Amino acid sequence: MFEPTVIIAAASLVGLCVTAMALLKAWQGWLSLKQRELESQSRDIEGSVGMTGGVGAARIEIADLKERIKKLEAIASGVDL
Repeated sequence: MFEPTVIIAAASLVGLCVTAMALLKAWQGWLSLKQRELESQSRDIEGSVGMTGGVGAARIEIADLKERIKKLEAIASGVDL
């Protein structure tokens, strides 16, 4: 009735579709997990920084700390700014 090659090809196609759907569902779950992590981090940053700026204020603070580190490294190496 059916050729064995057709049956194998159809089964492979079905298996590929099932695998693709499972991977897509896992990817969407991982993305939603990361989104929830980012939202909780932004709420934690707003609470710990004590500013209403949230992430923007934290980035400014990090940039300020990086500038201080550069100045301290320059002082340690003997370079005059």
